[in-house]
Amino acid sequence: MFDWVKKLLGSSNDAEVKKLQKTVNAVEALEDEYKALTDEQLRAKTDEFRARLQNGETEDDILPEAFAAIREADARVLGMRPYRVQVMGGLVLHQGRIAEMKTGEGKTLVSTLPAYLNALSGKGVHVVTVNDYLAKRDSEWMGPLYMFHGLSVDCIDKHQPNSDARRKAYLADITFG
Repeated sequence: MFDWVKKLLGSSNDAEVKKLQKTVNAVEALEDEYKALTDEQLRAKTDEFRARLQNGETEDDILPEAFAAIREADARVLGMRPYRVQVMGGLVLHQGRIAEMKTGEGKTLVSTLPAYLNALSGKGVHVVTVNDYLAKRDSEWMGPLYMFHGLSVDCIDKHQPNSDARRKAYLADITFG
């Protein structure tokens, strides 16, 4: 009955996707610029972003640039560049919302975008998975990516409660568990 209204005005989901696409476009607009950077210049972006955050900018202010930096590192270190829809998923996660994805759609790669951005503040990021195997696998698989940018990475071992190793893991820039 109201299908014609939805077609005319669009659904609320359409409006949300349109809003997210603007940010995805801003991230993609930086691709050539970030591809042209040397590894050292790309790594230096982490220090630049941290300084900007300390000088009063917010994560949202630097989001397109930070996503472009980690997206380029994804391509260089992992050999995988997040697609538009994956960048959109990263935006949703950064906003503290849920992004439903099926097996094989790249959840681990998507998480690199908001994990990197939010780790820049120095408060630490926890990447939570459904089991210890995936936490260890993801920390080993994605660790080199974050270390490329000078971030520390660790994984919580459930078999070492109340240990120095566990306390150290919680102090990492990015902690998998």
